[in-house]
Amino acid sequence: MPILECRMLTKRYGELAALDGVNLAVEAGHVVGLLGPNGSGKTTLIKLANGLLSPTSGEVLIGGKLPGPETKRLVSYLPDRCCLPDWMNSEQLIDFYSDFYEDFDAARAGEMLSHLKIDAKMRVRAMSKGTREKVQLILVMSRRAKLYLLDEPIGGVDPATRDYILETIIRNYDPEAAVVISTHLIADVEPILDEAVFINNGRVVLQKSVDELRAESGKSVDETFREVFRCWENS
Repeated sequence: MPILECRMLTKRYGELAALDGVNLAVEAGHVVGLLGPNGSGKTTLIKLANGLLSPTSGEVLIGGKLPGPETKRLVSYLPDRCCLPDWMNSEQLIDFYSDFYEDFDAARAGEMLSHLKIDAKMRVRAMSKGTREKVQLILVMSRRAKLYLLDEPIGGVDPATRDYILETIIRNYDPEAAVVISTHLIADVEPILDEAVFINNGRVVLQKSVDELRAESGKSVDETFREVFRCWENS
């Protein structure tokens, strides 16, 4: 059974279809790139999977179940912007997550903070953007979840931070879990992907393993995406 499945998933805002009949299945043990330009529907899909939005039609299933309190135990979600209380410090955040999530590994979170030399007493409001991004990702990846939904985890941070974030994702996720990374920075995430999902104008237009894509085209995933996207724009 897929850990994440979309069946004719549609989300409309009036006449605008943010998602339009999406069919998608993500199996455990895979790192999947949800790849597309800004406004393609990536964040909408992730919010629907996390139960933050309700579909107009169709359905999204987490471990075979509709999003709800039970699926929250399975999903660790990184939003596309910082949502940490700015009056808390990292130490308090670890305590908070430990109380809130049964699967949270406080020791793992502490080790990552120490490795990055982040002052556990520093309040979120005093952190740089890059440090806030790192702390939020550390908290998300310190859960023993079955599905990690990461919305633009490397957007707006410097290249060194990007490298650390991607390394953290690979090093800390359970191989029996799945990771979905939404991004338009394809070249940066390509080295860690098992599978690529191309999405544009609310529709999934391609889903293949990265090995298949490279073998068929003789090009990188990023090059293939750029080529295909030019066809979309000109069609």
